[in-house]
Amino acid sequence: MSDLDQLAINTIRLLAVDAVAKANSGHPGAPMGLAPAAHVLFQQMRFNPKDPAWLNRDRFVLSNGHACALLYSLLHLFGYDLGIEDLKQFRQLHSKTPGHPERGIPGVEVTTGPLGQGVGNAVGIAIAQKHVAAKFNKPQFSLIDGYTYCFFGDGCMMEGVASEAASLAGHLQLGNLICFYDDNHISIDGDTKFAFTEDVGKRLEAYGWHVITVKDANTDLAGIAAAIEEAKKVTDKPSCIRLVTTIGFGSLQAGTGSVHGSPLKPDDIIQVKKKFGFDPEKTFYVPKEVYELYAKTSKAGAAAEQEWQQLFAKYQQQYPELGEELARRLTDKLPQGWEKALPRYTPQDKALATRKLSEMVLTSISDIVPELIGGSADLTPSNLTRVSNAVDFQPPSLKIGDYSGRYIRFGVREHGMGAIMNGIAAFGSNLRPFGGTFLNFVSYAAGALRLAALSHHPVIWVATHDSIGLGEDGPTHQPIETLAHFRAIPNLMVWRPADGNEVSAAYYKSLSSEKTPSVIALSRQNLPQLEGSSIEKAAKGGYTLVSTDKPDVILVASGSEVSISVEAAKVLANKGIKANVVSIPDFFTFDRQPRDYQLSVLPNGVPSLSVEVMSTAGWSKYSHEQFGINTFGASGKAADIYKSFEFTPEGIADRAEKTYNFYKGHELLSPLNKAFESIHYF
Repeated sequence: MSDLDQLAINTIRLLAVDAVAKANSGHPGAPMGLAPAAHVLFQQMRFNPKDPAWLNRDRFVLSNGHACALLYSLLHLFGYDLGIEDLKQFRQLHSKTPGHPERGIPGVEVTTGPLGQGVGNAVGIAIAQKHVAAKFNKPQFSLIDGYTYCFFGDGCMMEGVASEAASLAGHLQLGNLICFYDDNHISIDGDTKFAFTEDVGKRLEAYGWHVITVKDANTDLAGIAAAIEEAKKVTDKPSCIRLVTTIGFGSLQAGTGSVHGSPLKPDDIIQVKKKFGFDPEKTFYVPKEVYELYAKTSKAGAAAEQEWQQLFAKYQQQYPELGEELARRLTDKLPQGWEKALPRYTPQDKALATRKLSEMVLTSISDIVPELIGGSADLTPSNLTRVSNAVDFQPPSLKIGDYSGRYIRFGVREHGMGAIMNGIAAFGSNLRPFGGTFLNFVSYAAGALRLAALSHHPVIWVATHDSIGLGEDGPTHQPIETLAHFRAIPNLMVWRPADGNEVSAAYYKSLSSEKTPSVIALSRQNLPQLEGSSIEKAAKGGYTLVSTDKPDVILVASGSEVSISVEAAKVLANKGIKANVVSIPDFFTFDRQPRDYQLSVLPNGVPSLSVEVMSTAGWSKYSHEQFGINTFGASGKAADIYKSFEFTPEGIADRAEKTYNFYKGHELLSPLNKAFESIHYF
């Protein structure tokens, strides 16, 4: 290790120490232990801080996101738009250096913090790299040949999401994925001997990974560099470089849990700065020669991008169609007029399950929207997510697909699938990932779904078997609280379409979105094509399906209950009660319509009743009374279950009549009227 290497490593360490100390909050231990590995890795990576979105850059994911003071220090030193003043604002309100990495900060690829998610994100980015390379690379034109790097720790490997993603990465033989395991034997509870004594390396080897160990990652820079080179030579397996480090290296509390999540004490900061040859009176100090050292890497990256742009220009001349497609993708725009391929329906068309209608949408747009990529968590025949001409994304050596394939067999790994989809979306080139499972099991992936919303990843969850209508599988599979939970997540569309036009609208809005993910909840049972529905109306999130002059009551429903509500309105008409029927397939979209439009759908003076075979939570903002299920479902035939819970035309009409009678003669405001508006940041 040269003196300059040592100076640079200690600079990284002390910037992290000072940032955490100034904030009086954070995690200094991991940055101090991982600084040598980060120093070696970043110098051999390819990136351009002046253009952080360059497609062929190497990617870095910090799965142990609590160590973000390390990442922020690196981004600053290598010349990203993150100044020394930003480091001083670590963990302060509205700063560019929040308490965990957030996508949108220059140089931060994905939002991490919940442990293990970053491992899944890295797998997704590596999948995207492989796929885009297989589609666009040609002889003499290696447009995509980067690597995905990831740091992770013991906490990440304790979380099941990391195991799910790592298992799939091994199967897919992602040789472009190189992860670094910070083996420091410390978690928040202290020594990992209390709860985590497995051999992580052997576990990863069993998954099909190549594992390398650097026994002294505190000082052996040559060993770290050699491990990276060895990993790059293994092209048919993802690699894990096990780094034996000392958490809080240099601190008086080195190697203990106390340095994990608390700032160093003042006397400790003084001694560690002296130990590293720094002036203890100076904070956030960066020697000039350290800036100069890291500037070489950044300049080389800028030159590499310039060469790539020249290569891409020649590529566009030799392969004009592919070149035009990639250029379009880099603008994050879908093919012009793609939405014209969405199916439209009339009441004369056959009644179909909305999961089948979803399959028909995917079939219609698959060739027209080539960036659509995704699959199912081992439920392909149930989710109907694979179109007939699909090619599986598989290692070519298995001879069951190739890396140009767009259908991913995620296996029974819902949470891993969610984290991987987020990584695919983060890669760029406008890839639009989707993943299928039963709606109830999207709950397994709630952590990844929440991060998709927080990170603005427009991923699509194809969530079939959306209610008690799935029937015989019973309450273990029938979602009750699920939609209420997901509708409560900010920046998330939750579509529950009632017919074919609403399914097309759900996909239209989901694919048109650039920063909002979607859950599309789809039925197992057949539903009729509705009179009065259209893609345009449903695309507003809510609309009046059945309109009467001066209605006495409004039935507000979603999904399979809309058609039953239409029949209930006929029952009410026979009793002399006029009912409008409103379909609200997506709360998020309807909430963002102009207030005058919303009030035209749910006006003042008319009582409303919501109808949905799930928890009534959340429906009070659209209805005065709610008809739902605030208990678990039952096992039996779908029609029998609906009848048992009284979700029939007669059962709905009975409750609508009671609603009408209860509010008759009272001045009534629409539930949309509020004293003040909620805050929406997205």
